[in-house]
Amino acid sequence: MRGLLLGALAALPLAACVAPQAAPPPPSIAAPPPISPGGLEAVMGATAQRLIAQFGNPDLDLREGPARKLQFLAPACVLDAYLYPPRGGRGEPVVTHVDARQPDGRDMDRASCVAALTAERQNR
Repeated sequence: MRGLLLGALAALPLAACVAPQAAPPPPSIAAPPPISPGGLEAVMGATAQRLIAQFGNPDLDLREGPARKLQFLAPACVLDAYLYPPRGGRGEPVVTHVDARQPDGRDMDRASCVAALTAERQNR
């Protein structure tokens, strides 16, 4: 019995030498899908003339070189539409990007803002 106990005690330091099991790899996180213009078909690719026909005169119209930013305000949101000439620089500038925010500056879904501006225009 004493020999068994000594053998067990002698094995304890060796137990500390056993390599720990590797932790499982963290779960993979899928990359977010690319931003699509879903719900923005009425705005993306539009000319300034088409935006004005849809929303009325812009509340802000800025130009810098060939680029143009039109801003439209509604009680629910602010929409910034950025227009650039087509590749090659020839042709009428079209909307290539839009940003939307609530009047207090918090982000807002762009398609929802377009819908709010469209409804606002129809109610005038």
